[in-house]
Amino acid sequence: MGTITERKRKDGSAAYMARVRVMRDGFAYHETETFDRRPTATSWIKKRERELAKPGVIDEYKAADPPLAKAIDRYTEESLREIGRTKAQVLRAIKNYPIADMPCSTIKSKDIIEFLQSLTSQPQTVGNYASHLAAIFAIARPMWDYGLNDREMRDAIVVARRMGIISRSVQRDRRPTLEELDKLLAHFVDRRKKVPQAVPMHKVIVFALFSTRRQAEITQITWDDFEKQHKRVLVRDMKHPGEKIGNDTWVDLPDEAIQVIESMPKTKPEIFPYSPDAITANFTRACKLLGIEDLRFHDLRHEGISRLFEMGWNIPKVATVSGHRSWVSLKRYTHIREAGDKYVDWRGLQLAISNR
Repeated sequence: MGTITERKRKDGSAAYMARVRVMRDGFAYHETETFDRRPTATSWIKKRERELAKPGVIDEYKAADPPLAKAIDRYTEESLREIGRTKAQVLRAIKNYPIADMPCSTIKSKDIIEFLQSLTSQPQTVGNYASHLAAIFAIARPMWDYGLNDREMRDAIVVARRMGIISRSVQRDRRPTLEELDKLLAHFVDRRKKVPQAVPMHKVIVFALFSTRRQAEITQITWDDFEKQHKRVLVRDMKHPGEKIGNDTWVDLPDEAIQVIESMPKTKPEIFPYSPDAITANFTRACKLLGIEDLRFHDLRHEGISRLFEMGWNIPKVATVSGHRSWVSLKRYTHIREAGDKYVDWRGLQLAISNR
């Protein structure tokens, strides 16, 4: 009997996950597919049920050594913890490579290494692929009795790391200068005057800097999440290793960030009702136009946290704003350049709060 589950995507659109499940002599076979329309999902269920009802088909699935792609599907279907967008994209991408068609029991460390070598990305990105694939290997045998050998995966990671195929992400210490920030704000204020419906990037940038929030976090903050009397805001799904979904955290807001919030119109539930992709695209295009090199939106968070240390704040106090849970992850932000607050009397704050 097939079932259809409606799910809401982050962009608000509906997705319909169709599931076919067949029991035969104590053996349960199931598969899922996701569609944009319910009628399409219904048609797929009817088609697969007819195919699976043919004599011998289920017996073939029962006896077969499933391909890696099947293990990936079961992992994404059955995980009780919601899988983040990046991880889901990586797992879908892996299914497009030849290794995904290999029977689980036949995959050796050399096959994994060859797959990683076939990726044309930087070692840091390849490392992400290896990490997400390792999650499949870790549970496939004990949970489903699939023949994936976790030892082969671990051996492949050791070799790939020593050969430079994978590596950890390079830590950045790029910080914007006041001159660069002034250029960006002037550009976006001017653009907003010409195109009133444009994203008020001058406000988003200044809020990101003083609040130390990431772009995805900024766009999820609602007016209900903001407690002015306590100078804090609830950040939903704050980024954290292995605990992103549901990791809602209260963080303190510096006065400058509160001033930016109060300058925003209450027209929608979200304070900054814009998409993270739109913010990133606007920021990247402006930097290119203005000749500002190697500056990313996330560098504003790095700047904001470093500023707090330069003002003499200690680690626990900085963490109440940044949301970090440990010194280990926070210490990379402490590239102290000067003492004091270089943003005292900075005209950029007034520019952000006084312009629509």
